[in-house]
Amino acid sequence: MMSAPLSRELREEYGRRSLPVRKGDKVEVLRGDFKGHEGKVEKVDLKRYRVYVEGATIQKVDGTSVYFPIHPSNIRIIDLNLDDEKRMKILERKG
Repeated sequence: MMSAPLSRELREEYGRRSLPVRKGDKVEVLRGDFKGHEGKVEKVDLKRYRVYVEGATIQKVDGTSVYFPIHPSNIRIIDLNLDDEKRMKILERKG
């Protein structure tokens, strides 16, 4: 699983330090060129172990814009996407 730490508010609310990252979570980038950037997770690449965040893009030589891959240890979840029933049950069980 690709887990990332939770913000202080979410830690206190759910009683957990980290959760697996999912598409739709709002995250803050903690390290790298996009440090301090906040955005929603657009894609989670399990094969390459990277997360793609809305707004964290780079320009290619031909002018097209592509998402910059970010390692999940370098982000913090600040808002959870709770559309999934299984995820809600995990939080209720562990909290």
